[in-house]
Amino acid sequence: MFVGNGNQNQVPDVVVATGLLLSRGGRIVVEACDLAIGAGVTSLVGPNGSGKSTLLHAIAGLLPPTAGTVLVFGEPPADVRRRIAYVLQAQHTPAHLPVTVREVVALGRAPVRGAVGRLRAADRDAVRDAIDRLDLGPFAGRHMSELSGGQRQRAFVAQGLAQEADLLLLDEPTAGLDVVSTEQIRQVLADERAAGRAAVVATHDLGEAARGDHVVLLAGKVVAAGPPADALARRHLQDAYRGRLLDVGGDAVLVDDDAHHHD
Repeated sequence: MFVGNGNQNQVPDVVVATGLLLSRGGRIVVEACDLAIGAGVTSLVGPNGSGKSTLLHAIAGLLPPTAGTVLVFGEPPADVRRRIAYVLQAQHTPAHLPVTVREVVALGRAPVRGAVGRLRAADRDAVRDAIDRLDLGPFAGRHMSELSGGQRQRAFVAQGLAQEADLLLLDEPTAGLDVVSTEQIRQVLADERAAGRAAVVATHDLGEAARGDHVVLLAGKVVAAGPPADALARRHLQDAYRGRLLDVGGDAVLVDDDAHHHD
């Protein structure tokens, strides 16, 4: 399966998986798959337990393959971690972090300056720019525990942006967020696309997935991959969701799925 910009000769793939098999706790989560992801925004979508978060972990270099390979920018992910920013859901982080928004965003510079390195002018500029892009200026001095869920999620996305990585990985970045925060994160993705960088976004929302340039539909394996209209065709959705796909007439479908399961 190929997911990319359609011209593999001129623009190299960002992520390439070959015969990739991923397991957790001795259980196979993603069966052997071949996959290539290019620049732009790629959506990972599928039912709960389909392997979205597991695949993101592998791309980030946090989960070694059980079999097969995954390369990022032509190298093993662990060798190019400075070029990869991975943003988890705010729901999966402590709600009462005793740190300010600015301090959380500044942690995005750690891959560049080291865990205990002092912030230089370029680091401070990157932190300031990331805060501004997510409209967090008024909250920069506040503790994370004082923020709403949407503001906390924006702070973690800003942390990812502060890294100035070439590949941005986002796990359910808009799940349960207010309209304002959702639109701001969507704008960040549009800006990353316009800058020629790549973003891979896991989502349970079919509508959100369709906003991507490319879609990878997962169900323990790659069911379909390509432009949204192709990958999210009814026949592929029926294959991926099976009994959880409800036909409501015409081209409209609903999915009966728990959005909060982490896979």
